[in-house]
Amino acid sequence: MDHILQFRIELLGVTPPVWRRIQVPPDYTLWDLHVAIQDSMGWEDRHLHAFRVVGSDAMYGIPDPDGLGPEEIVPDHEAPADSVFSPRSAVGTYEYDFGDGWVHIVILESYEPSESGARYPRCTDGARCCPPEDSGGPHMYAEALLARADPSHPDRSVFENSLSADFDPDAFDVQQVGFTDPKERWARLFS
Repeated sequence: MDHILQFRIELLGVTPPVWRRIQVPPDYTLWDLHVAIQDSMGWEDRHLHAFRVVGSDAMYGIPDPDGLGPEEIVPDHEAPADSVFSPRSAVGTYEYDFGDGWVHIVILESYEPSESGARYPRCTDGARCCPPEDSGGPHMYAEALLARADPSHPDRSVFENSLSADFDPDAFDVQQVGFTDPKERWARLFS
């Protein structure tokens, strides 16, 4: 492997921004990229997801065999990440949990030379903790943070259980990011 793909992923609708910079092998599919995004952001992969790229009508994800999801979805495990994201189509979105609506901007920043002895994927930078699963999307998450910070907030009791007492929205340590094998996750979820 002589090069890697470097992406910046930023969660939209959350301020200050929650973002990550990850580097992945050039042979990754969008499924593999999905797993790397999940791992780097701190999501738990409990919900559906979809990629879209600016300039294309295609949507990539896992087709729903029950027909409950979008009708025209391209299987992401069949879509090479370096074909979908390229210098000509470097910007897209990654939506996770359609109910909560966590939308991430995904930018192919560059092709970088691979480093001898380095393991990919890897996270090289980022900021802030990802919101907890099932916290209601950007608006509800923002309200939960406000209620938590203000003991007199009128809806404090509504949000008391949405954020654990030890949750720190400012916490992020790039050294704590670990990646799982996308093939193992596929086998665990779909076997």
